[in-house]
Amino acid sequence: MSGQAGGKGAKKASDLFVECLEEEGCEYVFGVPGEENLDLLDSLSRSTKIRLILTRHEQGAGFMAATYGRHTGKTGVCMATLGPGATNFVTAAAYATLGGMPMLMITGQKPIKKSKQGRFQILDVVSMMTPITKTAHQMASADNIPSRLREAFRLAEEEKPGATHIELPEDIADEYTDSVPLRRSKVRRPIADAKSVALAARTIQEAKAPILVIGAGANRKMTGKMLLEFVEKTGIPFLTTQLGKGVIDERHPKFVGCAALSAGDFVHRAIEDSDCILNVGHDVIEKPPFFMKNAGEGRDADVIHISTKTAEVDPVYFPDIEVIGDIANSIWQINEAVDVNPAWNFSKMLSYRAAEVKHTAGLAADERFPVFPPHLVQAVRKVMPDDGIICLDNGVYKIWFARGYTATGPNTVLLDNALATMGAGLPSAMMSAMLYPERKVFAICGDGGFMMNSQEMETAVRLKLNLTVIVLRDDAYGMIRWKQANMGFKDFGLTYGNPDFVAYAKSYGAHGHRVNSAHHLAQLLAHCRDTPGVHLVECAVDYSENDQILNRDIKTLSKAL
Repeated sequence: MSGQAGGKGAKKASDLFVECLEEEGCEYVFGVPGEENLDLLDSLSRSTKIRLILTRHEQGAGFMAATYGRHTGKTGVCMATLGPGATNFVTAAAYATLGGMPMLMITGQKPIKKSKQGRFQILDVVSMMTPITKTAHQMASADNIPSRLREAFRLAEEEKPGATHIELPEDIADEYTDSVPLRRSKVRRPIADAKSVALAARTIQEAKAPILVIGAGANRKMTGKMLLEFVEKTGIPFLTTQLGKGVIDERHPKFVGCAALSAGDFVHRAIEDSDCILNVGHDVIEKPPFFMKNAGEGRDADVIHISTKTAEVDPVYFPDIEVIGDIANSIWQINEAVDVNPAWNFSKMLSYRAAEVKHTAGLAADERFPVFPPHLVQAVRKVMPDDGIICLDNGVYKIWFARGYTATGPNTVLLDNALATMGAGLPSAMMSAMLYPERKVFAICGDGGFMMNSQEMETAVRLKLNLTVIVLRDDAYGMIRWKQANMGFKDFGLTYGNPDFVAYAKSYGAHGHRVNSAHHLAQLLAHCRDTPGVHLVECAVDYSENDQILNRDIKTLSKAL
């Protein structure tokens, strides 16, 4: 028996670690183990409750764990070794923390009580992780594993959710201990102060044209239910941020759009028409859906902040009223206190939405090839069922989808508008397909973002997932190239070559397809949707008219109205 013996009921620390994960309800551990994880890996091999998902890169494992957290509200768990394995987790840690997704990262380390190999591969991972996690801790005693793991899960899931980190050195993993797992506590969030609710309700009641802005923090099951009841009762129009898409079905007649841009879009005209903005679940990490003004700058709208936490004041965000507590309960209380005001007038707000729908339909009718992004959005929407899930990587197409793709339910459009990292689309879709094998899942990636984690195609095939990956090919970092042109710089340094994506997919054992016309795109997407297995669809895309996404020309807007 290796390690340090404990009392009569002593068990190996790595076995206790796995028991604690099981007590927390952990279903999967994603990752790339190394030498320093072998004790933990051995303990995992005997678990009947946790499945190890071996990935091809630690970043992919982190994105999968974070997406598990986003879908379920439970902490996703991933594992890597020390040194380069841990550094490969950094982007995923920031992705989860900024995006509000509960995740626990477990990394290995050389023995801390004696040196075996000097400083080989050793760096201060805990200090590296501290700024981008909610907690980071090195285990120095097997006896403390239960409390440290319980705390890591608690913090990961507590509002605002995010990433946590535990470093498990190999000599600690090999210790013996009498400790046992701790039970999860039952927690209820505090409710908002009655006076703040009354003030918010009175302000809404007395407004001429209130509007509801649904942000990332509102993407919770009960909150969505309460928000729908509020909209149904009051008739107050709503819009979403990119991370709030789908909280309420966007086919609702009171939906006025998604704030996919910072300003200058149809939806911003609707916001400007409001004198009372209810900002639900707002997080300053998201691009603000409106520009706030001080009283001396012609400010004429009251802003009500409804969230679990007080407003983080920023030059673009300083609300008038704050309602702090469980969001679902706050909306329920406000709904109880507000009566429909017959003086409310939302006709102008809703006319902007009608104009956007008309404008978007005109763009989507363009069947050019390479495919025009609005047509792509429409094609994907037509083939996806209501509960289908699209997972977007990062590029200019993400804005087109945020604006033009109708989200019919929560977490049916997964995009990252917090860290906005490339490379997350494929792993996010893989996790979605694992969790919901009965639902249709599409990953939508630019060629640049796809190639950053394309090796996970092998993982998807090995796991026998049903998944379609649409790779939008323009042979460039298209979004930055577009911005480069708009800023007056010459076209330089942003183009590259690509593999034959069809052959590339087949080399992994996936199905490869190439779009040859706009009409062919619709046929291929339907075929992939209905055919089991991992599919890759290479689709050439035309970004030459991206400026149409901005709607900056007021004349165009007026004409549409």
